Amino acid sequence: MTGLATGRRNTLKGNAMSKRESSKYKIDRRMGENIWGRPKSPVNRREYGPGQHGQRRKGKLSDFGVQLRAKQKLKGYYGDLREKQFRAIFDEANRRKGDTSENLIGLLESRLDAIVYRAKFVPTVFAARQFVNHGHVTVNGVKVNIGSYRCKAGDVIEVRQKSKQLVTVLESVQLAERDVPEYIEADHNKMVATFGRVPSLSDVPYAVVMEPHLVVEFYSR
Repeated sequence: MTGLATGRRNTLKGNAMSKRESSKYKIDRRMGENIWGRPKSPVNRREYGPGQHGQRRKGKLSDFGVQLRAKQKLKGYYGDLREKQFRAIFDEANRRKGDTSENLIGLLESRLDAIVYRAKFVPTVFAARQFVNHGHVTVNGVKVNIGSYRCKAGDVIEVRQKSKQLVTVLESVQLAERDVPEYIEADHNKMVATFGRVPSLSDVPYAVVMEPHLVVEFYSR
């Protein structure tokens, strides 16, 4: 029974991994861009969209289409957030003083799952959300299992002791495809990261151009 249970867990884990991989690839193909800069992205091999009609020549997008695409790309980048959730983040950014587009980026980058991803504790933002949800992370010494938890400047994020030797963690910190941004101080020997400050758009190491000002225009129609 134990063997069967273990096999079933491994199967479920494999299915979950496959779904996450499919989700990432679907977003890349839909955008026509390698939005995370991953070596295995399908758009590295082809520049057309998914499906049987993907190779058709695309017409010029309307202003609405350009704005919608910018929103979908930014929303997709952070793990394909639900529209209701993303709109709530935008509304808060809009209520705050200052530039709404900069506020939006700051709020997205303050998410715990985003920081776990930026610190290279996991290989993808999708894995970061699952990693946090499964209770592998503490913030200032307290376990937090909500990916959308908003961190503040100075918060210390640490991989829990029992999770520091997980294969996905050990492999992720060795990835050469991306670096830890300067607003996060990461110690991969201790698996600890400090969120130094809320970044501006120019600080964030996006692999492609993000245009949050178009997101503001989209929601301001």
